[in-house]
Amino acid sequence: MELRERGLSIDAAAREVGVSRTAGRNWANGYKTYRSGQVVGFVPALDRLEVREISVRFLSQDERIEIADLHRTGMGVREIARRVRRAPSTVSRELRRNATPGKGYRPFEVHRRATARRARHHRRRVDTNLKLRQMISELLSQRWSPQQISRHLRKRFVDDPAMWLCPESIYQAVYEPGSTLMRPSPLAPQHRSPLRTGRDHRRAQQRTDRRRPRFEQPMLSIHQRPFPPEDRSEAGHWEGDLIIGKDQQSAIGTLVERQTRLVRLLHLPQRDADTLHDALRARLGELPAGLRRSNTLDQGTEMARHITITNTLGAPDYYF
Repeated sequence: MELRERGLSIDAAAREVGVSRTAGRNWANGYKTYRSGQVVGFVPALDRLEVREISVRFLSQDERIEIADLHRTGMGVREIARRVRRAPSTVSRELRRNATPGKGYRPFEVHRRATARRARHHRRRVDTNLKLRQMISELLSQRWSPQQISRHLRKRFVDDPAMWLCPESIYQAVYEPGSTLMRPSPLAPQHRSPLRTGRDHRRAQQRTDRRRPRFEQPMLSIHQRPFPPEDRSEAGHWEGDLIIGKDQQSAIGTLVERQTRLVRLLHLPQRDADTLHDALRARLGELPAGLRRSNTLDQGTEMARHITITNTLGAPDYYF
């Protein structure tokens, strides 16, 4: 559920945590149960609030399982409380409130219900304050960023905190499913989103220490080049990029020699690592070694064979 909140697809989130795609889709969308080929029930999708981590002040799922096991053996409330290191009143109230007639105390179901009860469902300020919502909608239509809108609200309504919103709250209001703020701006009708990025969903974010490198092998950074960016005194250093066609259906590679500004184009029938490798070999492989000193390229997925490219051209590759 945390990965889904960060923007990953169901399949990507399932792969990240090591479960099957079927399990991930069942958790996210719910699933029907069958008996003898007939639908007999439906298991709803997991609620993010029901599976979140909770404070140690509350009973955990493991504690509820232990309470259920001890209670099933006929042990008294005080002895159970001593075993789980909780107050007797806590155990007594837990069994009294959450035991189901005819089914007894079912710890897994009880834990989900208890966690859901603590969820605080509240309406966003942009939903309850019509004036605020209209102002945000108008400013978004003028291509204002959420940061600009937030600062503008604080300056215009200095004495009215009810009209203040932080940038994150504005982003959440825009990205909320079914939001009326998610509509094209008159200044950029080609984008579905009113945001300057044109993005209509959150992009997956991950802490720096948990990020995985795009490529298996380490890559040399542009900052590791043996010359400063303004130094163009030596020929043979090339900088490349891609020109992407409409709907990303076509691509042309560009190579610019830093000293002479000579431009060479790469025909790329397909946007993949093998095609780019063959194109670079054909366009640069014919040059003498003195004109193949280094290449500086971006970190697109088409650079997955960067080590092979380095070995083929005999020149180091740097990436930005």
